[in-house]
Amino acid sequence: MPHHGKVQGVDLGVGLTHLERPNPPIFKTLRPYKYCDKATDPEKAIATLAANFCTIDNSLQKLIKMTVNLTAAPALEKRTWTWRGYEIAYTAEGSGQPLLLLHGFGASMGHWRQNIPAIAQAGYQVWAIDLLGFGASAKPAIAYSLELWQEQIQDFWQEYLQKPTIFVGNSIGGLLSLKITADLPEIAAGAVLINCAGGLNHRPEELNFPLRLVMGAFTQLVSAPVIGKFVFENVRRKSQIRRTLYQVYRDRNAVTDELVELLYQPSCDVGAQQVFAAILSAPPGPKPEELLPQLQHPLLVLWGEADPWTPISGAKIYQQLAASTDSKAEFYPIPGAGHCPHDENPQTVNRLIVDWLQRNL
Repeated sequence: MPHHGKVQGVDLGVGLTHLERPNPPIFKTLRPYKYCDKATDPEKAIATLAANFCTIDNSLQKLIKMTVNLTAAPALEKRTWTWRGYEIAYTAEGSGQPLLLLHGFGASMGHWRQNIPAIAQAGYQVWAIDLLGFGASAKPAIAYSLELWQEQIQDFWQEYLQKPTIFVGNSIGGLLSLKITADLPEIAAGAVLINCAGGLNHRPEELNFPLRLVMGAFTQLVSAPVIGKFVFENVRRKSQIRRTLYQVYRDRNAVTDELVELLYQPSCDVGAQQVFAAILSAPPGPKPEELLPQLQHPLLVLWGEADPWTPISGAKIYQQLAASTDSKAEFYPIPGAGHCPHDENPQTVNRLIVDWLQRNL
């Protein structure tokens, strides 16, 4: 059960579930006079005081971390669904017009932890799912593709949603959202693309010759039985995950221990290495310019301006679509954000999504 905690007599006024109360004896050590009587050697007294204050400092550091955790996003309720014999993780919150949130490569439904509660509180039913091979979902050694995940989402929609849905996706989740909305207009009511990927993988013609060789060699290394495991173990190290996040998040303060752990934990699952290798060698899927002409529903495109992976300079097709007079598309850059603005600047992204929903539905 949640309980209230007090720090030096100040009521925090919130439930401290999963947190311990600060230990009162910590503060009793703030008595320097105890170590400074006349019979005490001065050097010993100073050394004792120094050790004492180190203990206090460590305790206060722990207390600060506890206080910071009070403002963390609430944990999502994990639910499970069996699809084709595989366990799939998902969550849902709220009621009203349904939205289904689709994560990007290496992420999971937890990447939406700062968006789901806010959008649900605005009067919408928000669903998020771990695609097969990611997050807490099963990781079988099979061929992966956008088509496979589209079948997963279509069956999930049939099982649970059964109403025209807004598909929201980041990176490859954005491309998947666009594909579903274009291919299956009968189950969609619109799409929100956040720094949408151009493909599940780079197409050979999109890379210059040296980079094409490097990517081909890397894919072969990752797929190799022995070397592949070594490569994967290095890629999935927490320190490496953090360095990668520093590349794609403009605001380093948004790269928290919680986020690193969110990306690290699924890599510990049986089959994670095989999934990683399979997806790196998977077909790229259709291009956005092939899907957009099929679109029948409203489209919102959000783009972190500082994204080094899918630069905003490559989003011209969406900007031009939004600028056309008869278009149902809207485009908004997110200043100061990288590849994942929904996590880096959730307040702005949540507001833009809710405002767009209210205008279009």
